[in-house]
Parts: sequence; structure tokens; C-alpha cells
Amino acid sequence: MAICDWPAEQRPREKLLNSGAQSLSDAELLAIFLRVGCAGLDAVSLAQHLLAQFGSLRAVLAADHQQFCAEKGLGSAKFAQLHASIEMSRRYLLADISENSVLDSAESAKNYLSIELSHQQREVFAILLLDNQHRVVQFAPLFFGTIDAASVYPRVVVQRVLEKNAAAVIFAHNHPSGVAEPSLADKQITTKLIKALALIDVRVLDHVVVGCGETVSFAERGWI
Repeated sequence: MAICDWPAEQRPREKLLNSGAQSLSDAELLAIFLRVGCAGLDAVSLAQHLLAQFGSLRAVLAADHQQFCAEKGLGSAKFAQLHASIEMSRRYLLADISENSVLDSAESAKNYLSIELSHQQREVFAILLLDNQHRVVQFAPLFFGTIDAASVYPRVVVQRVLEKNAAAVIFAHNHPSGVAEPSLADKQITTKLIKALALIDVRVLDHVVVGCGETVSFAERGWI
């Protein structure tokens, strides 16, 4: 039976309009994005198939171009639409934490950095540059790939801090595996950079590790 022949209260689009997007399952949300199914599958059935193939909605959204297009019912046009939607959502969420916003707590910093880094498919080490009132000067991704103490260069960090005349910084990086628990290497990087920035009287306020649905703050753990 085609979705248009379902009872109105069961159709994803009508359900969203009547009860809000939060009332929909992952499959129903994905079905609205897909709009149509493919041979033998309506949009909801196709969405359920994709969730089973990839393992989760997050995995569908994080799939690269080749992985995404290898599934039936998908293609480059859908991939482009999906990533445009993700980027619009990211920009919407960041709109209230724009340049000159004050990050006045570990929680506000965690929220900001989670939006910036949680969608990344590779490891990214970034610094959040702040002025002396803890207003955002710049979010600066600096290092990419496998991050360890040997691949993060203090001179690059110091150079960016001096260029922007920052008074304080927050370090951040993501764990694409989804587990936010800091590693020994994460702690070594932090110690190394704190020492380098102390030489130019710049405070390190925190180091935030972003995982899947969770973040860990060094400051909240008492490590900074």
C-alpha cells in the first residue's frame, strides 16, 4: 500500500504537521527527507532498510559519497540534498553563538564545540580563541587526521593566538569513534600546549573532547 493510502495519522508528513518533528521515529524522519521510495519499497520501508544497513541514523548521515550512493534508492542528488540540510542545520544552531558571543561556562563551550565538531568524519583538533571577556574571536581548526602529541605543533597554536591577539583559548577535538573519553595522548597534548601558551601569558580555559552525543570537559574533570 502506498503511503498516500495510509491512515492520515500514520503518514510521516501529516504526523509531523500535527504532532511535531519530535514525535517521528528515525525511519519516519528519513522517509520525509527521501520523499519517495524505490522499486518494491515505499519511502518508510526504504528508510528502515537504510537504517538497518548502516546501523543508525547517525551512520546514514555520516556516510561518505561512495557508501551513500551504493545503496538502492540513493544517488548524488540525494547526497547533495542531505549535506546541504546538515549544513543549514549547523549554521542555524550556531547563529546564536556567533562572533562576539560570550562563553561564560563549560556547558556553553561544550554546546558550541559539539555543533562545530560532532559532524566531522575525521579527527580535527581546533582552538577556540577568546578575548579577555571570553567573547568568541575565532574558531580555528588547525590539525587533521590521527591526532597525537607528536602531530600537534605548539608553534602553530602560538602563532594563531598571536595573530588574533587572543587572551584565552579552549582546545577541542573530536573522536569519530563516538567515545568522548580522553586518551593519554589527549592529556599530553593539553599539558604541552598549556606550557607553550603560558610563555605568552595566554590562559587555557578548557579542552573539550566531542564524541557521539556526549562531550567531556577537562575543566569539569578538574584537569585544568
